[in-house]
Amino acid sequence: MAPVSDTQYAPVTPKIAEELRGILGSGNVLVDEEKIEAYSHDETDAAEYGHMPEAVVFPLTAEQVAQVVKLANRERIPVTPRGAGSGLSGGAIPQLGGIVVSLEKMNRLLELDKENMVAVVEAGMVTNDLAQTVQDEGLFFAGYPMSLQTCVIGGNIAENAGGGKAVKYGVTGRYVLGLELVTPTGDIVNLGGKLSKDVSGYDLKSLVVGSEGTLGIVTKAIIKLIGYPAAKSDLLVLFKTPKEAIDLVPVILSKGLTPTSIEFMDQLSIITSCRYLNESLPYEKAGAMLLIELDGTNPDQIEMDLIDIGRLCEEKGAIEVYVAEDRNNIERIWNVRRNIAEAFKVFSPVQSLEDIVVPPSRIPEIIPELEKLGKKYRVQIPCYGHAGDGNLHATLVKDPDMSMEEWKKNEVQCLEELYEITEKLGGKISGEHGIGLKRKTFLKELIDPVELDLMKAIKRAWDPNNIMNPGKIFD
Repeated sequence: MAPVSDTQYAPVTPKIAEELRGILGSGNVLVDEEKIEAYSHDETDAAEYGHMPEAVVFPLTAEQVAQVVKLANRERIPVTPRGAGSGLSGGAIPQLGGIVVSLEKMNRLLELDKENMVAVVEAGMVTNDLAQTVQDEGLFFAGYPMSLQTCVIGGNIAENAGGGKAVKYGVTGRYVLGLELVTPTGDIVNLGGKLSKDVSGYDLKSLVVGSEGTLGIVTKAIIKLIGYPAAKSDLLVLFKTPKEAIDLVPVILSKGLTPTSIEFMDQLSIITSCRYLNESLPYEKAGAMLLIELDGTNPDQIEMDLIDIGRLCEEKGAIEVYVAEDRNNIERIWNVRRNIAEAFKVFSPVQSLEDIVVPPSRIPEIIPELEKLGKKYRVQIPCYGHAGDGNLHATLVKDPDMSMEEWKKNEVQCLEELYEITEKLGGKISGEHGIGLKRKTFLKELIDPVELDLMKAIKRAWDPNNIMNPGKIFD
């Protein structure tokens, strides 16, 4: 596939804008620069990655989405699907201008089918709204991303989002049984269904999950639900060093214990988040913490597992093991973990948030490497994340005294080394945030060329005019 350039594409002219209004209604088409600026970026650095669209549209139906995509194909205008814009890889940024298709008005729960334990939802439904609605019915959407209060189902599917509960429950894709998809050529297709098993040809549904909006626009999803785990308990465990905390993770997993979550926070992450929230946790003596959650339907079993994990923690050198069974205390602790990324944006705005992933047994080997890289390139690398599934957010943070020129050079070199180390440990450069714009240069250096060519062949077959989120994952 040839490198994408602006010259391949046509602009959104006044005539095209009028045609869009004919499809969607005038109130669902924006072209005013001041109004569309918010759609020029996601949660990545807007100054570095942002790009203005030429038009933003707000469809209400899959048929409207299909008509917009057909128009874009006819005129060779790039199309960028967008959920909540909460992504961390630049996947929803209109790199080449064109039309942003925002699904924010397609946000309804269409059906709650208790007999089949599924919810049918539009792609723009806020994940937290779905989770709360089904919880009121005693059901649970277990594909839980950490940013559930802002992200939407369509974005979760596009990124195959993960989160704190993935150790036990897995990521979003495990709970996607069916999709309504507008293809890059403007056809509407339904993939999968209310089925627990389906091997009727290629699994195209799973191909769409995690494709970052490059293979079409998801407009509706059939989401698998499970029974809500009534029993729950959390441990907050303090360690002297990050390595001691990380070393414990494979030990817990090897004992046949399956916590819902094993979240890791080093001291800098804890302090930064606590200051941001004006919160107080007992971190003064701790170089790192593990936040371990257990849940299930049997309170007695949860209690026994809690005792076993607490004993393992003490045997492996934990300073303190706190049991947080009160819901208020549990929420306080999780709030600190959930807000680390936001806290660093305030206290250290120039940074590179990463989400490397390695096999869980190799996690202890990555921590000393991060410390070496931080010293070598004069950057702080606070580390936190989903230690139970090997997914760590190692964040490069600029030294205030470092010039931007030196930061840019050091950032690239440090990331190159970080990704090479990750690959040698059997890992990948992204566990949940995606490639998007941010990591595509590194991906092509580290991925098997045959695998990359297969991806490009799929993209060409599905999107012959290369209009659907072009320039993401690869050029």
